[in-house]
Amino acid sequence: QINDRYGHEIGDRLLVAVADRLKHRMRIEDTVARLGGDEFVLILGVRDPKVLESALQRLLAALSAVYIIDGIGINISASIGVTLYPNDNENADTLLRHADQAMYKAKQSGRNCFHLFDVSKDKMDKSAFDTVIRVRQALHDGELCLHYQPKISLSSGAVIGFEALLRWQHPRDGLILPQYFIPLIEQSDLIVEIGEWVIDQALSQIEQWADLGHLWSVSVNIAALHLKKENFVKSLKFLLDSHPNVLPQMLDIEITESVVIENLPHVTQCLIACQDLGVTFSLDDFGTGYSSLSYLKQLPTQSIKIDKSFIRDILIDKDSLGLTKAIIGLAKSFNREVIAEGVETVEQEVLLMNLGCDVAQGYGIAKPMPVEKVLSWVAKFVPAHLSRGGNR
Repeated sequence: QINDRYGHEIGDRLLVAVADRLKHRMRIEDTVARLGGDEFVLILGVRDPKVLESALQRLLAALSAVYIIDGIGINISASIGVTLYPNDNENADTLLRHADQAMYKAKQSGRNCFHLFDVSKDKMDKSAFDTVIRVRQALHDGELCLHYQPKISLSSGAVIGFEALLRWQHPRDGLILPQYFIPLIEQSDLIVEIGEWVIDQALSQIEQWADLGHLWSVSVNIAALHLKKENFVKSLKFLLDSHPNVLPQMLDIEITESVVIENLPHVTQCLIACQDLGVTFSLDDFGTGYSSLSYLKQLPTQSIKIDKSFIRDILIDKDSLGLTKAIIGLAKSFNREVIAEGVETVEQEVLLMNLGCDVAQGYGIAKPMPVEKVLSWVAKFVPAHLSRGGNR
């Protein structure tokens, strides 16, 4: 901008003036160099963060003071990016790159300031990037799979469906649960690719079970980024059309309250469009986030899942019991089915049945299992809670 307004000669003399100000504020053990253009690099022998901050503030003040060149008053400011060695234990080229990244952060923050490179965040970003690459390869190599956790009707004791849960069968590390890799990929488009794969696998499984005479529904979890995609409904329709023998209502999509709160109008519109295809929806982890009557009124979900944190203490904690009763009553008022997650004992099943809960799932019934174990488990399953004298 200085070159365009006053000419390159003035611009060059301004750079000389900036270099002079920098040199006069360097100690004998410090180094200053011009990399090119209007970028300078400083190497400061400072160990104390407070001393560093004070030095950088003095530099910013010195560089932003008016410059008089040929009687022209020129005002500029500096943006400074900083990285600290040995906290950032890298080679010289990488240190320069990290400082450069931090400098652009300072520019984005409004300029005339400094920004410190975040080593831990950079490691997390690298880890996430590496994980995305590895999980994408796992998807293409067939290392991802689904395990199925049964849902039972509390009134009849029948197995009515399953929740499909993602697993990574790592060739070296064995079975990896989703909490160890999903958080690192959920902000990338890979989560959309995996979500569509999960839906496709679930539809295939519904079809296979139906061919054997088992009309079991399957629920799948969908990430926020996936649901936000403008083509979500179109992609879902394509997947349903690819499985013409599957009744769409046998597929249930679970969404969390956090997904809803981000964009209620879009989510509502999306749910209505998907339900026009016949697919059902469940509101997962109800009670842990921003539970609101307005959600139940606006969101056309068929089911509400009571979070396992309430179910865990339902027999010993009055507050957990009271909240569970309230959620069941609320769901019934809005004509929603109620599913209890995290059921671990027969006593919990009996109590939930007597409270009017419709469906239960949890380790007390069965842990998620590979698909090849489902049929044998169902054949042996006996609903123990019905022999405990529940009032149906």
